Amino acid sequence: MDNTLPAVVRAILARGLAATLLALAAALAMAQPVAAPPEALDGGIAQQVRELALAGVQGGAPAAGAYGAPRFEVSVGQLDTRLRLAPCQHIEPYVPDGMRLWGKSRIGLRCTQGAVKWNVYLPITVKVFGTALVATGNAAAGSVLSAADLAQAEVDLAEDASAPLADPGLAVGRTLARALKPGQSLRQAHLKARQWFAAGDTVTVSAQGNGFSVASEAQALNNGIEGQPVRLRTESGRVLTGLPVAERRADVNL
Repeated sequence: MDNTLPAVVRAILARGLAATLLALAAALAMAQPVAAPPEALDGGIAQQVRELALAGVQGGAPAAGAYGAPRFEVSVGQLDTRLRLAPCQHIEPYVPDGMRLWGKSRIGLRCTQGAVKWNVYLPITVKVFGTALVATGNAAAGSVLSAADLAQAEVDLAEDASAPLADPGLAVGRTLARALKPGQSLRQAHLKARQWFAAGDTVTVSAQGNGFSVASEAQALNNGIEGQPVRLRTESGRVLTGLPVAERRADVNL
């Protein structure tokens, strides 16, 4: 700006230039798409996500079983608030490959119509309610369960990775590896694993194959702990791997 101009004139020109720059900036902002925070997504997306998750989990669950007829609930979480998503005319929810819709899970969201194609994951919680065993009171680790310690109640089968127990016959007389609180669902992981036989014992081996089933005897090469693989040597010297299933019994799939 020309310093020979009077100060008043220079001030007026400066204010005019500033106003012009502000107007230009505003015009540019209106012309450019503004990235939207996650909460700005169409509210209908949450319902689509819920329906997609329900269809997926219902399609993969049995109609009824040891836990009775299941009841499902899906809670839709929030995207990371730090995300800024470009405007999109169509957002498509989908189930990511290999994703299990059970407990804490995710649904994918991808922009299929927009200047910028993006893909994000939305957290969800899938609850699957069924009837299983719960503790009637406090039960300490190391205690032996009795029938009075257990009751049937509706529980969220998906809240823990360990399988819930529904049959009292599989729990009464078992020793707790972990403590239980009143109303807590009894899971397989709460029970101390049983040793069905010791290394060196002769065990009955049931072998299952394509259309046949045979039983023979074999020697255990390590302790037969419930839920853990065991190595078995047959009379012919062949070494098999099986699973202990009962007192001096193991199953082998051929």
